[in-house]
Amino acid sequence: MDMDVAKSFMYQLLRGLAFCHSHNVLHRDLKPQNLLINKNGELKLADFGLARAFGIPVKCYSAEVVTLWYRPPDVLFGAKLYTTSIDMWSAGCIFAELADAGRPLFPGSDILDQLMRIFRVLGTPSEETWPGVTHLSDYVALPSFPPISSWNQIVPRLNAKGRDLLQKLLVCRPNQRISAEQAMQHPYFTES
Repeated sequence: MDMDVAKSFMYQLLRGLAFCHSHNVLHRDLKPQNLLINKNGELKLADFGLARAFGIPVKCYSAEVVTLWYRPPDVLFGAKLYTTSIDMWSAGCIFAELADAGRPLFPGSDILDQLMRIFRVLGTPSEETWPGVTHLSDYVALPSFPPISSWNQIVPRLNAKGRDLLQKLLVCRPNQRISAEQAMQHPYFTES
């Protein structure tokens, strides 16, 4: 896929998420199969079967959401109190896939394999890097991996600004993930 087309699709995905999130809706099952693209290159979010309204007070949701390859570490560890960050992780996985000829970033075979694939890239979280992680209901101690030193090998077709955006989406600690509105303002989308 041409990288300008990938950039356009990513921006449209973020715009759709920003709209949903501004109306207190979590999609909860973002994956390439739930993105519809017409002949004019217009992208629409689809399959809101797992979507939920959110607000105050924060509700306790099911951990059985989001197709495994697009599920964030907090949900894999059993978090049931989650926010728009669940969709932002999935958007990051989709972004990497768009930039890598449709190859999934973390194609895990089960929850444990999924976590291992994520942590081999991002580094294994600890209480220092993600306070409270060890208290999540399904937390399991995993081997300690350092984060990769460069994203060039992971997404070689993405430029430096694209890799920076990707790294802001794919953050293990959910409250540190960039929002859809923030992502739309990222310099990646303003460069020519």
